[in-house]
Amino acid sequence: MTDLFSADDFGPEDEGDDSPETGSTRRRHTPLAVRMRPRTLDEVVGQKHLLDQGSPMRVLSEGSRGPAGPSSVILWGPPGTGKTTLAHVIARGAARKFVELSAIRAGVKDVRSVMDQALEDRDLRGKTTVLFLDEIHRFNKAQQDALLPGVENGWVILVAATTENPSFSVISPLLSRSLLMTLQPLTSDDLGELIDRAVAEPRGLNDEFLLEDEARSHILRMSGGDARRVLTALEASAAVATARAEGDEQIRITALDAEHAMDHAVQRYDKDGDQHYDIISAFIKSLRGSDPDAALHYLARMIEAGEDPRFLARRLVIAAGEEVGMADPSALTTAVAAADAVQLIGMPEGRILLAQATVHIATAPKSNASYQALDAAIADVRSGKGAPVPAHLRDAHYSGAHRLGHGKSYVYAHDEPHHVAAQQYPPDDLVGVDYYRPTTNGAERAVAERLEKLRDITRRR
Repeated sequence: MTDLFSADDFGPEDEGDDSPETGSTRRRHTPLAVRMRPRTLDEVVGQKHLLDQGSPMRVLSEGSRGPAGPSSVILWGPPGTGKTTLAHVIARGAARKFVELSAIRAGVKDVRSVMDQALEDRDLRGKTTVLFLDEIHRFNKAQQDALLPGVENGWVILVAATTENPSFSVISPLLSRSLLMTLQPLTSDDLGELIDRAVAEPRGLNDEFLLEDEARSHILRMSGGDARRVLTALEASAAVATARAEGDEQIRITALDAEHAMDHAVQRYDKDGDQHYDIISAFIKSLRGSDPDAALHYLARMIEAGEDPRFLARRLVIAAGEEVGMADPSALTTAVAAADAVQLIGMPEGRILLAQATVHIATAPKSNASYQALDAAIADVRSGKGAPVPAHLRDAHYSGAHRLGHGKSYVYAHDEPHHVAAQQYPPDDLVGVDYYRPTTNGAERAVAERLEKLRDITRRR
């Protein structure tokens, strides 16, 4: 369940020994992403905001806890931005032992075992244990609680990595005892530097390949900002180029080689985390903002990431009512039909109906007047407004109702001109209150004109 090794256990391979025999052996058997893992903070690409001189990350990597403050860190960022790399760099400090736990496999017993050993190593051997815990968001509260004694008493330097917002996935006591460091997505320049270094360095491809510009651009574009994915794609492209090479002294990696190595871009999306909420938020706001192109982009990202199409259909139905409303009542019909069709035919064909509903809602005139009207009415009800129902509107179908005056003087609307009756409908304390204020957008313009006439009649104005 645990992977244990100390900083002293890094051999020549890990330190980037470039001797012909060792280097060639490593290139045959060790993935490029592992070989190119930075050995110092100066080799880390991106994350400059965390790596300034005197920063907590520098202090930790240099083997000191710093003059004050917590020494443990929580690294939060997208996949492939360097969380594991930074943990390994910290572990290379003098007199340190590196212990790695996976939150997927480890339990409370494993955590306590590491803490006990760390205390013994510190007191008897003078070694500091760096505990790297990947995917800490998968630890439940009891498992995270088990980390607290070691972190609080300095038995371990905890380096925890997560792709999910720690405010929601890490317990407060652990957050308060750790530094939260947010890793930013790597830029194209960052990843380009990584590619160029991997092509040239002896521990990488050792300048045995010539990477064409178009191939380089394709790898960058298709890797979704993930450094590990970039290096894996580069290695796969080199393998494709080697297979078709015919004794060239320096093998060329072409755009076609890169396309064969990876023909599908990586989609960053976590169905229960920030990406889920951020992208669906952008989708809804694009619908509201009448930008069908942006809405289709976000819809495509969610579909490609495997989002539940029924969830997307439900959001479209809600948007049809909330954002379009009476400005185009047919938008709701389209959205409901799309939701039914997705249930009926499934994916991938269901995407066609989702696209139609998306375009309809995004391009339709907008009004949230009916939605706002209900919220205003609810606010009045919650504040205590709402006198008894007028007697002429009360239920009069049961025996004795007429003796109570129920239904007396009620005017049947269909007996009146235009089928509209002049009588009081709201409770006494809400007479004359206008909740619904239609816009002049789309079909609601005609509704606004008709409503004015209706209110004139019903209110005897």
